[in-house]
Amino acid sequence: MEQNSTSPLFPGNHSHGNSTCSRDNVLKTVVFPALYSVLFLLGLSLNAMAVWVFFRIPSQSHFIIYLKNIVIADIITTFTFPFKVLSDSNLASTGLRIFVCRFSSVMFYLTMYISILFFGLISIDRCRKTLRPFKGTNAARLAHRKLLSGAIWIILFALCLPNVILTCNTPKSKYFKCSDLKTKAGLYWHEVVNHVCQVIFWAILVTVVVCYTLITKELYKSYSRIKSHNTPGTICQAPSKATTQKPHQSKRKMNANVFLVLGVFFVCFVPFHFARVPYTMSQTRGVLFDCKLRLFFFQLKESTLFFLTPFWTLSSTFSSVSPSGPLCSRLCSCLQVPVAG
Repeated sequence: MEQNSTSPLFPGNHSHGNSTCSRDNVLKTVVFPALYSVLFLLGLSLNAMAVWVFFRIPSQSHFIIYLKNIVIADIITTFTFPFKVLSDSNLASTGLRIFVCRFSSVMFYLTMYISILFFGLISIDRCRKTLRPFKGTNAARLAHRKLLSGAIWIILFALCLPNVILTCNTPKSKYFKCSDLKTKAGLYWHEVVNHVCQVIFWAILVTVVVCYTLITKELYKSYSRIKSHNTPGTICQAPSKATTQKPHQSKRKMNANVFLVLGVFFVCFVPFHFARVPYTMSQTRGVLFDCKLRLFFFQLKESTLFFLTPFWTLSSTFSSVSPSGPLCSRLCSCLQVPVAG
């Protein structure tokens, strides 16, 4: 196990020995807590609106079922922010910091990957409806999607539960990190879970890319057919300017939607998942990393994590603007690409 690294209750200058490798700086103790406080207030109000909207809508489509699960995950994530704020700003008691390590942080990451999985399922659903627009749904299919949703929650919760159970060491001082509370088996399982989460993310990213490539290809064919039908002939009357511009406008809108969702995944989620691997190794195999390197990976992970958090935790809120049509959010708007008739 990595030797204790300090996380003192009050920031200050500390030597960079193994026992006094402090993470405290203005970024960790002031900037991020302030940003997460704002995000908590914003997320609480907007996600409450999302709950009010979506749980008044019957679960009569795969999309609504998946999005309701994302709403639940977003709400849980939002309620972990106050604990993170108190812990990072060094205002939490030792007992509360232990609670953050054992429960709050585990729920934070659990709900992140639950949301990522449901985003992937929404992409598959959008692709299916684009390629097979006349294939409807029925009660049996809806029941299967609800069972799938429950299975995702149960499986990921079971995967993360050992992280709670095996984070049971008593801190030897008030200067401790979460990895100091883990047993040897807990450190190993934490690394295993990180690898599994990496597989989940990269698999979903590939799925999203493939789905929206197929959607783009199919919609281009559809718009090309519309354009060819509007081409003037020797008998047909020439189309109006508005008619000829409509396919081009739809094509531009479709391109913007597709590139936006891919851009959000690549710009927001990819950097964090690159940063998380060496950060996790610096926690579970601390002997391979000196203090400066551990601090660098910690700050890199925290920075990339906050950068993606608003897109992730508020995605369902933006979706509530139009739950049955094209969505107006940075991320979920792109997951409801309209199908050309």
